[in-house]
Amino acid sequence: MLHSDKPLCIALVAGEASGDTLGAGLIKALKQRFPNARFIGIGGPRMQAEGMQTQVPMERLSVMGLVEVLGRLRELLRVRRELVAFLKAQQPDVFIGIDAPDFTLNVELQLRKAGIPTVHYVSPSVWAWREKRVLGIRESTDLVLTLFPFEEEVYRRHGVGVRCVGHTLADQIPLEPNRQAAREALALPQDKRIVALLPGSRNGELRKLGRLFLDTAAWCLERQPELLFIMPCANPERRQQMDAIVLDSGLQLPLTLFDGQAHEVLAASDAVLIASGTATLEAMLFKRPMVVAYRMAGLTFRILKRLVKVGHVSLPNLLAGREVAPEFLQDAATPSAMGAALLERLLPTPEREATQQVFVELHRLLRRDADQASADAVAELMQAKGRLE
Repeated sequence: MLHSDKPLCIALVAGEASGDTLGAGLIKALKQRFPNARFIGIGGPRMQAEGMQTQVPMERLSVMGLVEVLGRLRELLRVRRELVAFLKAQQPDVFIGIDAPDFTLNVELQLRKAGIPTVHYVSPSVWAWREKRVLGIRESTDLVLTLFPFEEEVYRRHGVGVRCVGHTLADQIPLEPNRQAAREALALPQDKRIVALLPGSRNGELRKLGRLFLDTAAWCLERQPELLFIMPCANPERRQQMDAIVLDSGLQLPLTLFDGQAHEVLAASDAVLIASGTATLEAMLFKRPMVVAYRMAGLTFRILKRLVKVGHVSLPNLLAGREVAPEFLQDAATPSAMGAALLERLLPTPEREATQQVFVELHRLLRRDADQASADAVAELMQAKGRLE
């Protein structure tokens, strides 16, 4: 394990909650090696809790979609321009862009040209669409840290430095989550069937999926009146937004909203209705049968549909290489279709048992001590670039 008494400066940028989780684990592991290191850039509450100084609130980077980003483009470009100028003045010993490739890869490119070693943590979906993006990544970054083993091959084929580090959540979440303890922690009854609703952690996701998920819950409730529903809210802004959506819907649902506590909500549930994204990986790690949904701007969807070359969008299906969680995208995402699939997943069928076993196997595959592995890779890069004494 590499150490240094030199007071290093390490820069990181994360654009959303999942990146904040990865960044916090990485910072914690790097502090063990470099106790005097200073951490700067853009991060969320978890990274800040580990001692990072953030230049702007992380949520200003949280935007999805090719069309949706246009409304925020001027602000995002200004934030990026100011960040690059700040980091060039600070001359960090390494820069780590965590996911958010549309924002971070350009930062990496500019800093690498300025002689700063760069790392990209979380591979863009180059294996799914626009593989030639790897050429731009090769120019922008010294090292790509991937979460999943199947991602390494495409980078090696194009001569990009790469290392699979697994996922920190696979290390943190137990192989056998305790549903009873989670329900006790959330003050939920042990004898009820409970469905978790996770429509997303971004403003735009809740606008597109929040009411749809409530309507789906109402459809299920008509057929199984004993069901209960629970939903975690990523932050106070999303809680306020969801409260307004519930009020506006006029629906009288047995729904409990929680502030954060997404892992407890997943552990307490019997099945999950969930937006496509990193949260599906978390649901998989909690071994919960799930139904995946997503809606985006129509033009974005049409563009992506022509470009994407894989048959699935959710991480559990991509990792398994087949559909282990039904996906309902765009117009196919209706309350009746999703509700029927959700009620089916509440039944104790052989298919459900087989899916649970697949989730266990994938969980083991992703357990690679990700925080330490990523810190090792970053330290080795700094040493190779002459940044350690």
